Parts: sequence; C-alpha cells; structure tokens
Amino acid sequence: MEPQRSPLLEVKGNIELKRPLVKAPSRLPLPGSRFKRGPDQMEDALEPEKKRTRGLGTASKFATSYPRAPALTTVPQAQGQTAAPKVPKKIAPRCSTAVAPVLKNQKPGPAVPAKKPGTAAPPKPGGKKPSKRPAWDLKGQLCDLNTELKCCRERTQTLDQENQQLRDQLREAQQQATALGAERRTLEGELARVRAQAEQGQQELGNLSARVLELEEWLGTQEGLVQGLQKEQLELQEERRGLVIRLEEQERRLQASEAALSDSQAEVASLRQEAAAQAALLAERGERLHGLEMERRRLHNQLQELKGNIRVFCRVRPVLPGEPSPAPGFLLFPPGPGGPSDPPTHLSLFRSDERRGTLSGMPAAPTRHDFSFDRVFPPGSRQDEVFEEIAMLVQSALDGYPVCIFAYGQTGSGKTFTMEGGPGGDPQVEGLIPRALRHLFSVAGELSSQGWTYSFVASYVEIYNETVRDLLATGTRKGQGGECEIRRAGPGSEELIVTNARYVPVSCEKEVEALLHLARQNRAVARTAQNERSSRSHSVFQLQISGEHTGQGLQCGAPLNLVDLAGSERLDPGLALGREERERLRETQAINSSLSTLGLVIMALSNKESHVPYRNSKLTYLLQNSLGGSAKMLMFVNISPLEENVSESLNSLRFASKVNQCVIGTAQANRK
Repeated sequence: MEPQRSPLLEVKGNIELKRPLVKAPSRLPLPGSRFKRGPDQMEDALEPEKKRTRGLGTASKFATSYPRAPALTTVPQAQGQTAAPKVPKKIAPRCSTAVAPVLKNQKPGPAVPAKKPGTAAPPKPGGKKPSKRPAWDLKGQLCDLNTELKCCRERTQTLDQENQQLRDQLREAQQQATALGAERRTLEGELARVRAQAEQGQQELGNLSARVLELEEWLGTQEGLVQGLQKEQLELQEERRGLVIRLEEQERRLQASEAALSDSQAEVASLRQEAAAQAALLAERGERLHGLEMERRRLHNQLQELKGNIRVFCRVRPVLPGEPSPAPGFLLFPPGPGGPSDPPTHLSLFRSDERRGTLSGMPAAPTRHDFSFDRVFPPGSRQDEVFEEIAMLVQSALDGYPVCIFAYGQTGSGKTFTMEGGPGGDPQVEGLIPRALRHLFSVAGELSSQGWTYSFVASYVEIYNETVRDLLATGTRKGQGGECEIRRAGPGSEELIVTNARYVPVSCEKEVEALLHLARQNRAVARTAQNERSSRSHSVFQLQISGEHTGQGLQCGAPLNLVDLAGSERLDPGLALGREERERLRETQAINSSLSTLGLVIMALSNKESHVPYRNSKLTYLLQNSLGGSAKMLMFVNISPLEENVSESLNSLRFASKVNQCVIGTAQANRK
C-alpha cells in the first residue's frame, strides 16, 4: 500500500512541478511584487512554515496510530492531486502564514513520506508520552478521531485558501515571467546588437592597431627624414653663413666695381668716340683695301699676260730603276738669261741618225735640236718646284679668269704623275690637282677676312674614243659613259656641262683625295709598247669656282681645268694587227685626232680666225670656254730621258713649240 502524503506536501509538490515555467530568477525588481527579498530573507520566512508543517505532521502521525478509522485518512489521488473529506472549513490562526515567497525562490525538496496507519508516532524527546487508550474505550477513540477530523478539515480549508493564493501568485508570476521573457528577448536583441557592435569595434580596433603600427613606422621614417632635414638644415645654415660672407664680400666688390664702372663708362664714352673714328677710318681703309685688291688682281693678270696667256713648260722625267742611262750630252739644259741662278728655259736634244753617214764611211755627227719654253724642269725637279711656277696661275681662277692646264706627251713620260702625283699618298709626290685645290682653299680662307666667300664644285670625266665617261660614277652608274653628253647649262647660257655626270661640292683636301682615288679606279688604261699601264683616254678635272663679295655687291666665277692628255704615239704602219692591236689602233687614232684638233684650235685662236673648230673633238668642245678670249692656258710637255724614245720626244717638243708661239688676246675676268 502506497504511503499517505500530507496535503501540504502535495500542494508543495504541485507548485514545484510548475516551477519550470520560470526559466531563471531575474535580478530586476518588479513593481508591487512580493519577491523583493533576497534568498536569506526567504529562508527566514520559511522557518515558521516548516515548524508548522512539522507540527501538523506530528498530529497526523498521532492520528494514524488508531487503526479503527482508516477511511477517514487522506488518500492521494491520481496525477499528484489530493482529495480531502468535506468538513466545515475553519481557518486556523497558525495556518495563515504565507508560503508563496518561499516557493518561488526555493528549489523543490524531497516529498515527506506519509506514515502507515497503525504506527505510533515516536515520542518527542524531552516531552510526555501520550497515553494509549485501551481497546475497549471506543468512545474515547471516536472523540479522538473527531478531533483529528476537525483539525484535518481546518487544515484542508487553510490549504485551499493557500492554494488559491498560490495560484494567484502563480498567475502573477507567469505574467511576470511573460513580461520577463519579452524583456529577455529585448535584452537578447540588445545583447546581439551590442555583441555585433563589439565585434565591429574589435575589427575597427584591429584596423586601428594596424593603422597605428603603420603610422608608427611612418612616424619612424618621418623622424629619420626630419633628422636628415635637420642635418641638412644645419648644413644649409652653415652654407648660408658662408654665402652671407661671400655676399658681403661681393657687395664690397660690387661697390668697387660700380665705382670702376662709373670710371669705365666715362672711358667707354671716349672709346666710343674713338671707335667711331676708327670705324670711319676702317671703312675708308676697307675701301682702300678693296681697291688695292682689285689693283692686285689687275696687276696679277697683267703679269700673267706678260708671261703669256698660253705658256708652255717642259718637264723631263728621271730615269726609272731598270732603264738604261742615256749617253752623256743626250739632253742639255743651258742656263737661263740671268746665269746659272736663273731657272732654265732652254733644252737641247742630240739625235744621232745611223742611216746617215759621211763619204769616209764614218757615222754622221749627232744632230742638235734646240727648244725654248717658258720654263724647263730637269729630271731632278720636285713636285713642289713645279707647282710653285703655276701657283699664281691657279690663283687667277679665284680672280674670275678661266684657267686650263694640260699635261701633254708620249706614253710613259710622266703626265699622270705630274697631274695627280704618285701612289701611296706621299705628300712629297703630290701632283698638281691636290696641290692646286689646297692652294685655292687656303687663299679663299685668307680672302674671307676681306668679305669674299667662295664655293667649289668638282667633276672628273674622261674622253675615251670620243665618248665622255664619268670617272666619279659609283654603283650601277659605272660604265654608263655613253649616257654622258656635253650640253649647255640653259638657253642662252655659255656654260657647258656634262649630262649625267656627278658634280660634287668640295671644301677640304680629304674630299678631293677621295675623288681622285675613285677616278683612278674608273679610268680606262691598257698595256702598250711604251708602258705597262698606259692611260688610253683624256681625263679632265674641272673645278667650278664661285665667289661673292656681299659688301661691294661683286660676284665672280670661273672654271679651273686640269687635263691629263692621253699618250701621243705615232702609228707603226708595219705592225701586224691582231684583235687587241686593232683595238689599240682605234684608240691611238682617236687620241691623235683629238690632239690634232687641240693644235688646230690653238692655232685658230692665235691667228684670230673667224671659225675655231671646237666641235671637231669632244675634248676641245668641252674646254671651249677655257681656251679662247679671256682664258689662260698652260701646257706641260713631258718627255722621256731615254734615247729609244727620241723620236716621240722630238714630236712632242715640236708640237709644244708651235703652241708656245701662239698668242691669245687679252684675258678678261668673268665678273658681274
């Protein structure tokens, strides 16, 4: 049989079963609530209730010791509810104590087991043992049971009231719990927001920490920079102090300079007056210098005319290694009119003719041939001596007079050596062309101080078998000499040009050397009986000179022609002609024809004939403006010192003597 439980304990159990509705005790005070006391105060309030409960339990135990009335005891119902017998409800003064404050904050305790009926309550210590009624005293027992029943009813009524109060308190507590739940949710939302703000604050704190580290690093850099700047500032301050000292010194010097300047200004004023006088004097002397220069040109030209507008120089080349030495007295160079100190102007050549003989059978005496020229250069003459004689003539080209210099003679007589010089670039053996241009560049530089400016344009052509070829052609234009023709520069112009030929401006010796080197590679040469490498064409180096004096408004221009003529050999009619010999024969015929035309042109100019056969040869046609009237000519006749070449040497000397006898009219400068 299940032990009986006290009604108060059952009510406590029912209340404790409903406690999970309150999740956690809130520390927030509720207005008007009875739960304002702390846990210690609630325990103090619970002590009297416990005492009262123990008192009730004692009475209950005492009542259950009577076995005769078991039906009147309380029996627990299903689902934890207690049923009490219906008795008149009386409120006992001791049962009015409130237990609700204790139930809310007190944890549920173990239920007090009910005592079995018939068991006697243990006697209270220190108290009197109740006397047990005898079994026959039924009336006494009934009175006791009635008394106990009355007490139980009173307790039941008290418990019902307390239960109602507890329910009211429970309802109020539930309402408070609902309010606290809403408040809790609000607080949880606020807590989540605060946590989010805290996380954001932590993140911002991390960013700020990184920023602080970065700023600290930047601050360290800036501090280093500041230290450097401070150091630099100190240096600048030192420099400033030095500059201040220098400035003070400069100011003192400036003051001294200003004082000197004031003195200098007065001196400058006087110097300006003197300079104006000097400028007027300089202008006057400039005019006088210009007049003297023009007078120098006139006298220079007059001197050249006195020497002859057509002059002939004879040059005898030296005997080369491996050649036989001529017999003594074969060539004689009589002294000049002034004695041995004068340069020679005569040459005597002795020729012995084995075909002639005397009646006694002895060979005839050698025949002496005397020739007179403007100058004769023996075999030992140097290149600079030769150029010295023609330097004044070359300078006439700067004065505006056309100049033409020929090198005439048989093959191997030294014509090319005279005009271009020897191989190897040795300055001692430079020919007339490089020396003439060096002289012109030098004189033009000197005249620039007098207001003259000059420009030079060079061309180099050859006439081979009456065909004009450009010796300065490069690349694919080499060998296209047939395309070059002699034409006038323009309608009504007297200037002649060679079409498709290169005209190269030159201003220094290096450019001239490059042109001469290119021309030597392109010139037509061949082997002949007189020379291993014979020039088989006439080469014509033309330098067009243009001068201008802007102050006086004067202009002048003239060509300088330096011509290396082809070898002048006579034909041997008894020579057996092969293919190569026939080619040499045609070359020799063309050469002799052009040389004959040159002689005819010079004779016609000397005789002042109305018709001059310039067009009979490409050579004379090209040199037309440098042969007649205002032109100045000089011919080098080059001969060999060998006896085996005496016939060709005599022919060259006789041709040169005829040219030397010619006289051309007075030359006139080409001025504008």
